[in-house]
Amino acid sequence: MKCRIIGLATALTMALGTTAGMAETAVPESHSPIKLAMLEWTGQQAVTNIAGKLLEKMGYTVEFVTSGTYTQFLAIPDGSITASLEVWSSNTGEHYPKAMASGNVEKIGALGLDPVETWYYNKAAGEACPGLPNWTALKDCAQALAVAETFPTGRLLDYPADWGTTNADRIKALELPMVSIPAGSEGALVAEITSAEKSDRPLLVMFWSPHWVHAVAELTPVALPPYEAGCYDDPKVGINPLAVYDCDWQRGEIMKLAWVGMKKEWPAAYRLLEQMTITNKDEIAWMRDIDSNGKDMDSVLAAWMVANQPRWQGWIDAAMK
Repeated sequence: MKCRIIGLATALTMALGTTAGMAETAVPESHSPIKLAMLEWTGQQAVTNIAGKLLEKMGYTVEFVTSGTYTQFLAIPDGSITASLEVWSSNTGEHYPKAMASGNVEKIGALGLDPVETWYYNKAAGEACPGLPNWTALKDCAQALAVAETFPTGRLLDYPADWGTTNADRIKALELPMVSIPAGSEGALVAEITSAEKSDRPLLVMFWSPHWVHAVAELTPVALPPYEAGCYDDPKVGINPLAVYDCDWQRGEIMKLAWVGMKKEWPAAYRLLEQMTITNKDEIAWMRDIDSNGKDMDSVLAAWMVANQPRWQGWIDAAMK
């Protein structure tokens, strides 16, 4: 069954008209479905939908496979997932290196986003903890960041548990009177950020950029001890000689990964995903319109496809050569 972005505007259908030169190609090289990982957050889902629509237009059969951030690293090596298009290197734990060590997964380039992941605090927390952004201020204002179930211990509102996070280790290594409490989802994270903003309530949260919420909430990064190579696995590196993760999150990259067999079975599709790049501007606009303004993902992506036809047509043309 081919992938569909249901309810796409007529304008998208027109924009995705016959691609010049496609009739002369041997695409699709295989009628087996290309299986794309569909993860938990809006930006990744939008990227994956765009990729699926372009691959379908090239003649491929595409399936979306719902997956967790960690579980995809079990599925890509055996081909159960063909490709994953937004993999944050700073949030893969030990699973990414294990998958790469298998020899069955390959990196097919950077997606194009410029990522930052770290602890953020809102304006109310800055007022309650005047020593911020220096991380040591958190030692003296834990109660201001507490919630009912953690009081008097401060709370770090953390990523959902299935996203994989190291903040419990980081809190322990930095000897902070805090506890990591996972959010239930990206939506729960965003809801609490916006609620704290409206009620002027102090909040410390694990979050990232690019994300539309930065346009509606004043979030400032905590100045954690700088990342040093080795501080994740060598206690001798960093400020605490007895612990690992005594440092900030590494400023990583956002990758595209593929099952090693993709290049052989669907070479033009592989080249399309290599060519495809998405910017912070693209993704922030998608997430703002979908998550904040309540627009339908199909219509948002349809408008983007119309406005960016020369751009994605270039990816297809390069892939078909």
